[in-house]
Order: sequence, then C-alpha cells, then structure tokens
Amino acid sequence: MVENFDWLAEIEGFRRIRKGKSREVFEFFEADGEPKDEISMAATDCVSAFDTVLPRSAIPGKGVILTQMSLFWFQETQSIAPNHRRGINGEHWPRQLDPSEERVSGRVMVVRRARPLPVECVVRGFLAGSAWKEYQRTGRVGGRALPVGLREAEELAEPMFTPSTKAKTGHDENISFDEVARKCGGDTAERIRDYSLELYRHARGYAQERGILIADTKFEFGWDADGKLMLIDEALTPDSSRFWLEDEYCPGRPQPSLDKQLVRDYVEKSGWDQQSKPPCLPAEVIEEARARYTEACKRLTA
Repeated sequence: MVENFDWLAEIEGFRRIRKGKSREVFEFFEADGEPKDEISMAATDCVSAFDTVLPRSAIPGKGVILTQMSLFWFQETQSIAPNHRRGINGEHWPRQLDPSEERVSGRVMVVRRARPLPVECVVRGFLAGSAWKEYQRTGRVGGRALPVGLREAEELAEPMFTPSTKAKTGHDENISFDEVARKCGGDTAERIRDYSLELYRHARGYAQERGILIADTKFEFGWDADGKLMLIDEALTPDSSRFWLEDEYCPGRPQPSLDKQLVRDYVEKSGWDQQSKPPCLPAEVIEEARARYTEACKRLTA
C-alpha cells in the first residue's frame, strides 16, 4: 500500500513539483542536470471525499488501477483528442528509477509537461450527484433549464457540458460556458467543450458494450510547450467518473456503482461537517471500494 512518495522526492535528480490528493508530480533531470521535457505522475492509494484526503483509509492497489485505466483511455481516445501520455516502463522512463520497483511499478506515468487550463470539464449523461441536487433546488443544471419531473439518475436527452472551477482550496464551483470563455478564451472554450463531449460519447458507447453506464465524468486540458491543447491528468477512472451497472440501472433512486460513490456515501452518513477532522473508512468499506475499483478496471480494460 502506497500512501506517499516522500522517498521519491529524496532521489537525486528528482524534484516534486506538486502534491495532490491522490497524485504527486515530479520533474526529473538528465545526467548533465538539464530538466527533461517530460514529468512523472505517481498515483498513491490514498482516497479523498469532498476534496479532503481521508486519514488511514488508503485502498490497496488504487493507484495502480487509476494509472492503468488512464493509460488505457489515453490510448483508446488519442484519435479524438491529443493527450499528454508519453510512456510507462519505456523509453521515456526516468533513468533514476527501476520500473520493476514495487513502490512505482504500474503506478507511475510519464507525461508531457503542460500548463493546465483553470477549469474542469464535466460531462453529464444522467442526472446524478450535484446535478441532481441543483435540479431539485432550481429545475436547472449548469444554469440550463431541464424538463419538469425528471427523476434521480434519469438519462438526459443529450449529454451536457457542465464545467466547474478548479479550486486550489475548498470546493469546485459550477460555472457557465460564458465564464469558461472569459477564463480561457472563446475558441479554447469551444474546443474543450467539443473535445469533452466527443470523448464522453465514445467512452460511453464503449463502456455500455461491457455492461457499464458512464453517468458523468470529468476531463482536464492544458497547453504543452509548443502551444498544443492536450487532455491531461487522468481520464475516465472511478475517481473522476460515475460508473453504473447497466443490468441494475433503475431511475428514481441511487444506482449500484463501480466508483467512489461508496466512499462518499459513508462519509456523508458519518455526519462529518466537512470542517473538522475527517473520518477514517472502516475495513469493510475499504475492501468493498477495492473490489469495485478492480471490477471497473477489469470490465473496461480487459
């Protein structure tokens, strides 16, 4: 079980440049001390809920699953949108690391450097999560009116692009397409919207053939050094998506899922106020989450 990469930050020729909730990003250097064009993204087994890492709650193997699923989807969708994938255990691998080292094997991804856009690109095909809550309050999702009388988990007439901010602290907030255009420029806003919708439609069709409904998912994009717009970070994992079991799908209630919803549900029911120290997951929830992540990975990546 890997909960951090502090040891990796101590290797000569490596420097940690970002530590997120479940990923740590490192730049590494040539033998002559020059920085590489690539960076390494290393995924831990830590789990978060409501933008907070839960203490003593790591899911064994989660980092490997997230990495392998992202690599699969980057390969599967590269004809739709360029992405930052460079390699794993291959020619771009850092010279300082043994790819068979147990602490990194399968969970480190080498990618091109990118300057991330300041928005998250959410696509929704079904009415769930924060979209369902917004619809109950206002009859709208992402500021757009929806038909009256929709049920929880109802399939939407068309996938919706519902972007949000990328908060450094606190929670992300839903924003309008016009706000994306103000933050990123009109042409870029249109490109990431179109990329996101096409990526979602392709992945949804692929997943449905394997018994999984992708209710919604989140993409991130960035610019490389040559000014090329790329899909970055992770793609279509149980952390960034809602995966429902098609043969158990029934609108009007929460759906059986193969994603992080089990963790969110436990944290919500625990009574945590999202201000005090977060709860730890009990062993049975950790094991069930591990089984769901593993099943999603097996079904979608064979």
